[in-house]
Formats: sequence, structure tokens, C-alpha cells
Amino acid sequence: MSKDWWKKEANGIPQIITELPGSKSKKMHDNTSKYVRGLSSQVKLFPVAFKEGSGITLTDVDNNRYLDFSSGIYVASLGHCHPKISEAISKWANKLMNCHDFATPVKEKLLEKMSDVLPKGLNSIQLYSDGTTAVEAGIRAARAIGNKHEFISCYRDFHGKTMGAVNLAQMIRGDVFSYGPTRSAGYYMVPRPDPYRPVFKKPDGTIDTDAYIDFYRQFIQEATVGNVAAFVLEPAQGWGGSIFPPEDFFPKLQQLCSEKGILFFADEVLTGMGRTGEWLCMNHWDVVPDIVTLGKSFGNGFPVTAMVVKEEHADAIDRISASSSYGGNPMACAAALASIEVIEEENILENVREVGSYFMQRMKKMKENHPIIGDVKGKGFLLGMELVKDKTTKEPFDEAGKLVYQKAFAKGLAWIPAGHILRMSPPLIMDKKYADMGLDIIEESITEVEKEFGYR
Repeated sequence: MSKDWWKKEANGIPQIITELPGSKSKKMHDNTSKYVRGLSSQVKLFPVAFKEGSGITLTDVDNNRYLDFSSGIYVASLGHCHPKISEAISKWANKLMNCHDFATPVKEKLLEKMSDVLPKGLNSIQLYSDGTTAVEAGIRAARAIGNKHEFISCYRDFHGKTMGAVNLAQMIRGDVFSYGPTRSAGYYMVPRPDPYRPVFKKPDGTIDTDAYIDFYRQFIQEATVGNVAAFVLEPAQGWGGSIFPPEDFFPKLQQLCSEKGILFFADEVLTGMGRTGEWLCMNHWDVVPDIVTLGKSFGNGFPVTAMVVKEEHADAIDRISASSSYGGNPMACAAALASIEVIEEENILENVREVGSYFMQRMKKMKENHPIIGDVKGKGFLLGMELVKDKTTKEPFDEAGKLVYQKAFAKGLAWIPAGHILRMSPPLIMDKKYADMGLDIIEESITEVEKEFGYR
């Protein structure tokens, strides 16, 4: 099978034949909304209904065709309905759907393959069906490993929507105390480095990584009871807006954790399996976590996730009753195994690094040419643009962010809003032609918004 399998379907996109959202989309959204509540902001801002996907192409129920810059919220990273992955799922859907945590041939192959591609020593694995469950398992594993109970996480990280995971993240949701009214005992949050909006700065105004580490050291001493099980972070913030820390941050944080006997827990549900051009995002900094969680891209849309710990901590997984009803079912294992094989066979990591570098070059030029683009950020295919009212004050421009999102979607770009930060996570198979196409749509939309707000 050619790695260009997706290009025929992509020919001619975007193709818009109705107003957007179309009448069928509006009707289907309204009917669905009678029953489903709690829809995401991207759906609320642009209520389209999709019926098909192939590679980098999405088709709605009105037969409009879109360029996908979302990967189904970071999930269908190898393209919608990749033939090899769909075939692998179908095979096991017709052969063996579930057998709890008994061994199967496809599970054996997946586990061996994971051990091959993950950093040496990260080979004690349990499989799950969603990212939050994997994070919850990581929390329990961390407590079992060191017999400690406290956790430190960072502002604007996101780790899931069940109670342990929620306690690792921002809990404010308006005036509704569905997550509160207080954070659970033993969970603490600290600021994390954002090069564009640093809390701690050097005299020249640039970010001071050492000051963050010094603050964490003091925080552990003064704010905790000295029983910290793990420091939990996303390698790069997704929900927070595609924000990466300075290059020296994670090596220094790992050293601090080692000094204090604290586990380093990397939540790679969003960043892992090729999204940034490496199997793990942490590989960029040669940092091997004690615990890592995988998801989203792991099964290319099939619900399969994993919690992995270093071999030296393997007995902890045995002590927390780690198995689940659906985790590691044959269809899930087939999807994950086929996804890893596709990444290898189609040289996906190389493509992500090459085209990702091109994305950043183009985005930096856009920043120079647009008064409301305050910052651009990213590695590989995890990208963001921060919109501001003024480049000196850096005041967030939420109204512009929402409007740019809607205008670009109406032009045929399916992507992700994040307030004033425009998030982009294209399928990892995308080439420079379609990278340019998506950025052209975004730039055109930004120009229109700048005119509406009087910047041009």
C-alpha cells in the first residue's frame, strides 16, 4: 500500500457547496443536542455534522469537504480510516472482541512492539480505553511505588475529567462546583514555564528556568508535608494552547525530582506516538519518565490507551489491581499495533520533523506580518498561534480567536479553538502542500479579523 493513499481523496479540498454549517448539519446538531449536553467549545462555535473521513479529508452531511487541521482532537493522527489500521480492527472485530486481560496473539505483538519503540526500561505496561483512566492508574501506581500520597502539577495542564485527574488541573468551571468546592487533600499546583508569558524572569526579561526550579524546591519544603509521590506534567500543554517550556526545563526538573525522591510522571496522552516528531515528546530532552501515559494517537481513533512505568517499579502495577474491562481488547491492540507499524513503515516521524519545521518557518513569517499574532509555538505537528490585542502588553485577544476559528472553519478548515490561542494538530501524514493550504486559510481569516477590529 502506498503511503500516498490519502491524496486522491484530498484532491480538490476544501470543497464548499452550501452555506456553513449546512441545513442538514444544523438539523442533525439540533436533534443531537436534545439528548447530549456538555458539548465542546469547538462544536458550539461551529455546529457541523460529519459523516465521513479519509486521510486529511472530512466530509459533512451536506457533502462539504474540509481540510482536517485537528486530527479529530489529536486522535486520528495517521489519517482518518487508514486502510491498514481499519483492516486490523475489522479482523479482530470478526474474530475476538474481548477477553478481559487474558493474553492474545495481537496483545503479545503490541507489547513487544511498545517495548521496542519506547525508551529502554519503560516496559511495564497496562492497557486502558481512555486517557483519563490511564492517568488515574498512574496516580495509583505512583502512590504504590513510593508509599507516598501527595502530587504536584502545573497551572493550565490538563489530565482528564475524573476526580483524581481533575485534581491535577484547573478546577474552575464558572460558578458550578462539579469538581469542588475544594481541591482534594495532597494535590498542589505550581506555575510552569511559558516562554512568552514567564512568571520568573532574568534581568533582561527572558524566562528564568532556574528560578522556577528554585521555587519548586522551596514549595516542596514549605507547602507540602514532604510526602510527594510524583510531579505530574504534560510535556507540552494541549488544552493550554500548544505551549512548550524552555529546552533546559525538563532535564532540570528531573534532576530535582531525583534529589527529592519524587517520581517524574509524564502525561503523554496528547503528545506521544509521533505528534512532535518523536515516539515520546520527552525524547526531545533525553528525559525518561518514571511513569508515562499514552492515548489519542496511540490507536488512531480507536479507544486504546496505556500506562507504562519503569521496569524497576513494575511490582507496583501488580499491587494496585490495574486491569480493566475493556483495556487491551484484541481490537484495541490491533489498532495500536497497526498504528505503530504505520509510523515505522511510512517514515512518519521524519515527515513530522520536516513538515513541522516548515510549519514553524511559515508561522514566524505570519507573526511578522500580522499585528495581532503575538507568538507562535510548537514542535512537529503540535502547533499554536497566540492572538493579542497589543504585542507590547500581550493582552489576550479572545474575541479575535473565536472569530478566526469560525471564519477559517467556514472556509473549509476543521480545527481546534482555545480562546485566544489558535491550536493546530494536523494528521501526521500531511505534506507541505496541504500545510500551506491550511495556513493560507488561517492567514486570510486573521487578515479579515484584523480589518474588522481596525488593525488594517
